[in-house]
Amino acid sequence: MMLQIGIIGTGWFSKVHADNLAGAEGVKVKAFLGTSAEKAERIALPYGAAGYGDLITMLDKERLDAVYICVPPMSHGPIEEELIRRRIPFLVEKPLGLDTELPSVLMKQIGDARLLTSVGYHFRYQSSIGKLKDLLQQQRTGMMLGRWMDSMPGVSWWRRQNGSGGQFIEQTTHLVDLLRYLAGEVEEVYALYANRIKHEQVEDMEVADVGTVTLKLASGLVANISNTCALAGGTELTDIGLTFYTDQGVLDWDMKRLRFARSDEQTEYREQANPYVKETEAFLHALRTGDRSRIKSDYADAFRTQAVTCAALKSAVSGQPVRISNVTEC
Repeated sequence: MMLQIGIIGTGWFSKVHADNLAGAEGVKVKAFLGTSAEKAERIALPYGAAGYGDLITMLDKERLDAVYICVPPMSHGPIEEELIRRRIPFLVEKPLGLDTELPSVLMKQIGDARLLTSVGYHFRYQSSIGKLKDLLQQQRTGMMLGRWMDSMPGVSWWRRQNGSGGQFIEQTTHLVDLLRYLAGEVEEVYALYANRIKHEQVEDMEVADVGTVTLKLASGLVANISNTCALAGGTELTDIGLTFYTDQGVLDWDMKRLRFARSDEQTEYREQANPYVKETEAFLHALRTGDRSRIKSDYADAFRTQAVTCAALKSAVSGQPVRISNVTEC
């Protein structure tokens, strides 16, 4: 059957998903929703889709089998509520919002409706992450160090606390999610954030530009994930990855490869898959068949990642460790 898909948002992620959907068999990108009809119509034109500036109008006029939600963190809520009300499945880009209060309400509504969802933690779909997961199951991990060292995105909402939630919630959430996926649930966090550089360079800079978070997992594993958005220049300085220290050696992952170093040899696995394509394939398969087993992160699972990143913010503000079970809001 031909699946009719709508896309909410007109940024880079919307185009990534639209291109993948347009290249999939039996799929039609039917409509785009933007902050204005004009913006939506511009991005919709190459796909032969319609553009809308109002959610209700789009959903009333188009018969959509699913919707991709690609909006900033502060824009969640009404979109998901209307899709849940109409029983329209959706794939939503991370993070789920600015806090845990709204996502917890949406999660209950999704559960009550038994609605199909997927969340855009696309790194889970990398072939190297699958290999890393297999290797970790054969080893005993002592600790893990993660890093998201980067420059600051240029969009104005990102530098506002009530726009992005800060780097750990908006970006570094990917590493928190991978830690959970690879090593199990987080029980407690202790975070230190600071404003070191960007608040003197960028007007209206509210979010911290450096941070480090220590995480205690249910398994006993100790982890640390640090981030900064203070780097100057382009992607050549970017350093994003996870390093696991085990009883057999060192497993080091970044977006392009996985390296396994032991005392007598090193093995490197180059990334082969396009995780965005794999993510969409899993979602489309579930839409067609009802089989959700290929979806690696649904809304309920992603909520647990959201709870960890919000706990980190709460810890950074309070100066105290925060147990995840005690997190109700950021």
